[in-house]
Amino acid sequence: MEVKSYLKDHILLFDGAMGTYYAQQYPDDTVKCEWANIQHPERVMAIHNAYLNAGARAIKTNTFGANTRMLECTSEEVHDIICAGWSLACEAAAPFQAAVFADIGPLPEDESEYTAILDCFLALGAQNFLFETFASDAPVHDLAAYIKKRCPEAFIMASFAVTPDGFTRQGLSAHALMSRVRADVHIDATGFNCVSGPHHLLALARETMPDFDGQNKFFSVMPNAGYPTIVDGRTVFDGSSVYFASRCGDLAAAGVKILGGCCGTEPEHIAQTARVLKGEAVGKVSMLRKPNAKPMRNPDGLRNRLAQKLRSGKRVIAVELDPPADANIQKFMEGARQLKAAGVDAVTIADCPVARVRVDSSMLAAKLRRELDIDPIPHMTCRDRNINATKALLLGLSAEEVRNVLVVTGDPIPSAARDEVKGVFSFNSVVLADYIRQLSETGMAEPFTVCGALNVNARNFDAELRKALRKQEAGVSVFLTQPVFTEDAFEHLKQAHETLDTAILGGIIPIISHRNALFMSQEMAGIDIPPEIVAQYEGLERDSAETLAVELSVQLAQRMMPFTDGWYLITPFQRVRLIERILKSLDRM
Repeated sequence: MEVKSYLKDHILLFDGAMGTYYAQQYPDDTVKCEWANIQHPERVMAIHNAYLNAGARAIKTNTFGANTRMLECTSEEVHDIICAGWSLACEAAAPFQAAVFADIGPLPEDESEYTAILDCFLALGAQNFLFETFASDAPVHDLAAYIKKRCPEAFIMASFAVTPDGFTRQGLSAHALMSRVRADVHIDATGFNCVSGPHHLLALARETMPDFDGQNKFFSVMPNAGYPTIVDGRTVFDGSSVYFASRCGDLAAAGVKILGGCCGTEPEHIAQTARVLKGEAVGKVSMLRKPNAKPMRNPDGLRNRLAQKLRSGKRVIAVELDPPADANIQKFMEGARQLKAAGVDAVTIADCPVARVRVDSSMLAAKLRRELDIDPIPHMTCRDRNINATKALLLGLSAEEVRNVLVVTGDPIPSAARDEVKGVFSFNSVVLADYIRQLSETGMAEPFTVCGALNVNARNFDAELRKALRKQEAGVSVFLTQPVFTEDAFEHLKQAHETLDTAILGGIIPIISHRNALFMSQEMAGIDIPPEIVAQYEGLERDSAETLAVELSVQLAQRMMPFTDGWYLITPFQRVRLIERILKSLDRM
């Protein structure tokens, strides 16, 4: 079958799940189903035939997880599994004149293994390729170009796994993915599979399809049977095949040209779908276009005072307060109240700094906003939350009218605690910033102002600046720098000012004692203090040290003014009165 020609006048119906169906049929087989290509080829052949007899006109090779990482095997064994899987699929498809697609699942960032897999399929004569269940389009574009260079007539599909709210596990939105893939001339079809059931994928298809030209770029949807439950330790899908087929009929009516099933689907799901589609030519299908849902915006305009002040060109002052280590927040709230009275524009709150548990920064931010009418900037790390928890937190912040967040990857968990506490790190600060930007565009009453960290003390500042540019592209509009003390740091600050198209708040941390200076210079990552400054504190009592801290902080603030849009003061040991003294001096500048 020549797939592109077939799609001009037909809907192409794929098979359903291999992995979950194999596990259901052969529950005693505990190895991954790809091994069955070699160990039990008759089982794989039986499943292919069941789907083809049900009405599928395209089948996938049993190779989704055929890679060294997934199967924990050698590259030679992967090669044998792919060859056997290809042979079985072709043998099954031949009597039905059905198309065979080389099925490739996501790998870690390993281009060499991807190309080895593709080379194997190409050598076998594969012309149809399916990249399915991907969480990012990053590897797909180069792989599609690689195939087309060696096989120009190849038909390439890229399918992404998205949650019901339209985001992948890496935080990429369905809209962004479809936009980028739509522009790739090497990819012939794209859409969604896995994770979500037919109802939610129908809604996503209606939202993302309108810009597609069905004759040049085809849309594909292969939903799960529904949403699973656990019965006796096994994952079970209870979705009705009749309901599944009716939803596939709706997908076809909406303009989807390629249909099939993913986890939990069985031959009966495909048989029912084939009956709904009637297996006949459909010509150009009608488009049921649903207007894109737009978040309800605040009718009075943006209420983000920090963003408004930055846009007006006025200098802003943000002050960081450490969250308490216990539930007694009285001192924290009193400190914030004093800072507001002193005229600060925002209070930033660290998110469990140095991976030590503190009161949650976002909950404190909501309390400051609600009770004191302060504009908070809660820090949000990638260390402790997956994408679901992150989105839930962002929605809560939006509901509490907290409009600013600072995204950071997060300090690593101390080695001694790693057996008990596991970091999540589903994404880094760049990906998190992009996720928040996309979420702001689709599901927030008002967009977040996304802040990022800039380490002006980085040894390789060129690399740090390149990362900052990626953050800027991802939606970061304000950078808060590490404390600036050294000549190198000032030079880097100037360089950032000349390079970045964002606001920059220069970091200042008052040094309160000689011991404090030694500790920060020797033990705190990202802080460089010149020896001559450390020496100035030697032998000073508390009052004299604080006076020196005010003088140095004001001098640093004055020097960084040409390269910044404001200041970011870090309160040492909850000494809010020290910050107040610095603020009074800054007012006179």
